[in-house]
Amino acid sequence: MNFTRWSARLPGTQRRAAARTDPPLPPDRRPDGSVPPARAEQLTDDAPPVPAVDDLPVRDVLDRVPALVALVHGPDHRLAYVNGAYVGAFGDRTLGERAHEALPELAELGLFPLLDQVQRSGRPRTLKSRKAPDGRSYTFTCTPVTEPHDGDGDGGVLVFATDVTDHAEAAARLRASERRQRETAVTLQRSLLPQELEEPDDLRVAATYHPGGTEAAVGGDWYDVITLGGGRTALVIGDVMGRGVRAAAVMGQLRTAVRAYARLDLPPHEVLQLLDGLATEIDANQIATCVYAIHDPNEGRLVYASAGHLPILVRDQNGTVQRADEPTGPPLGTGGWMHTSGSIALTPGSTAVLYTDGLVERRNEDLDEGIAALERALSGATGTPQVVCDRLVRSAGVTPDHDDDVAVLVLQHPARKGAEAERFRNAALELLGGVEAAPRARAFASGVLTSWRFPTDLHDLGVLATSELVANSLQHGTPPMRLRLRRTDRRLIIEVTDGDDHLPRRRRAEPVDESGRGIAIVATIASNWGSRRTPGGGKAVWCEFLLPKR
Repeated sequence: MNFTRWSARLPGTQRRAAARTDPPLPPDRRPDGSVPPARAEQLTDDAPPVPAVDDLPVRDVLDRVPALVALVHGPDHRLAYVNGAYVGAFGDRTLGERAHEALPELAELGLFPLLDQVQRSGRPRTLKSRKAPDGRSYTFTCTPVTEPHDGDGDGGVLVFATDVTDHAEAAARLRASERRQRETAVTLQRSLLPQELEEPDDLRVAATYHPGGTEAAVGGDWYDVITLGGGRTALVIGDVMGRGVRAAAVMGQLRTAVRAYARLDLPPHEVLQLLDGLATEIDANQIATCVYAIHDPNEGRLVYASAGHLPILVRDQNGTVQRADEPTGPPLGTGGWMHTSGSIALTPGSTAVLYTDGLVERRNEDLDEGIAALERALSGATGTPQVVCDRLVRSAGVTPDHDDDVAVLVLQHPARKGAEAERFRNAALELLGGVEAAPRARAFASGVLTSWRFPTDLHDLGVLATSELVANSLQHGTPPMRLRLRRTDRRLIIEVTDGDDHLPRRRRAEPVDESGRGIAIVATIASNWGSRRTPGGGKAVWCEFLLPKR
């Protein structure tokens, strides 16, 4: 094939080389050969005139460029030309052969379908950063060298390959570095979350966390499950606004503080009140949302307080989903707000879901629509808490490249039947009267523990603990008084409530003291003990004994 003829058909040339009978005019001359006045002085200088582009020898130019250049012709892509750089990279090539045989490296790169597209459309196409058989990376630009409307069927394609190996390797190193940073960030985030959830006696819980996006910044989502003793369980989920190490650091401090405040066994709104002050001290510019809830199996309700967080969802055993909207205060760190507690029923067979906004918030969608979609997904979600977790995440369309962190905490209050129900029993006695209340309480506890078939040593310890707790309440408390015994599959719980809000403390009694030994005795013989204030101005003092493993 005549190269001069094809070089005249490079993009932008609309005329055939054969039609050129006269050399092109310099751009600064008129058709009659005269020079415009404005340019005459410049042309009289000794400097030679700048050559026109059309006067440049195309082949010489292509031979000298450092990029790899090949020219193929016709529908079967016969090789018409390769420049020196191409030969230096892949060796000599035989002109006239079909490109599939003459240019096997292009076949390995899958470039020939692209050549067909260029010939059909008459438009250039680019294939970015592909590694060739010589181990280098190239960006290939394929450009038609004849216009498709010429209709002579004699089209060709110029393949122009730029060596981008350095850029490709730098990009690969950058991607590897970002991947390592992200893995480190996710490891940091997960290390700040509980490695294993505590397992309450009366609840079944599961949680999941999905880091958002592909960047290295860590988020501030967290959750926790805290057994409070006496059969009660605290559940918390929160979200520190923003991303990065600072958000993760604030999250870690808040989570640690929640666990410390939870040991005080305070009502949910008082815990949030303390967290609000702490968040302001940590960073006045960093705010966080949080829900803190407490489950008491004796009450059958979930008592909670919310600081700007999304509502808890509860599905009953019939599949009806209820949303716990109120009360909700502002986020932590805003200060000046008195939080309040609310409650929602959590009866046997119910499932509750606590979650962060990454699960329900989407761009260009109303947040209520996301929560409503989660309600629909929860209404049909059955199975273990982990199964429910996974189903809710899938229904929300959370993928590895999701743009926000997602944390989900699912808890179930199982509806126990048969032999399993026998391992979860309750008994209560109203403590009426004066000094006779103590012997009645001992007799009641003895009868209950005997009916529950406890071993003798555990029976005697339970009766002794009951006697000391009741005596403490009779001496320091006020009516109404109540004794409650509860057994689970793991422990025996003894609790006495009264109308006085003064919490007892363990102290060392002097030899001459006539009181002050009851709580010390209980603390010595029991596995755990504690006290808390109850709604209405009273208190509850409890202790628990671990049951022997079967």
